Amino acid sequence: MKLRLVLVGKNAPGPLAQALEEMLERVRRSAPVEVHVVPEITSGEVEHKRKVGTQRLMEAVKDDAMVVLLDERGKQFTSEGFAAQVGRWRDQGARTITFVVGGAYGVEEPLRRRAQLVLALSSMTFPHQLVRVFLAEQLYRAFSILDGRPYHH
Repeated sequence: MKLRLVLVGKNAPGPLAQALEEMLERVRRSAPVEVHVVPEITSGEVEHKRKVGTQRLMEAVKDDAMVVLLDERGKQFTSEGFAAQVGRWRDQGARTITFVVGGAYGVEEPLRRRAQLVLALSSMTFPHQLVRVFLAEQLYRAFSILDGRPYHH
């Protein structure tokens, strides 16, 4: 099973970028990970930014991928519950799971409908750079739980 992260905007250099790369390297011990970054829309009205951003994200999602959209209004899991969900996808033969982190203004309904799961890491809103690290860490934690490694206590 391959993991694909589709993200909006550049990965800002610094400690968060280092933390993300460290977590992704850990995840890669259990599953291949690809990161695809789409450019952030910086001009125009909010509706325009959301529409064009959604189009770019949709174009980056492969047709056969299972899509998980991150959104604070999505379903919340415990770490164990998320690990169990990842395990179910793996056991069901999912080839690629694409995790989509949208732009600052959210995404339009077509992308929400395309997602098999809308996932909330929290009901709070976080900066996108932090969300990337949180997601990568939870993926690493999920595989640690599934593989019986002692990372999760």
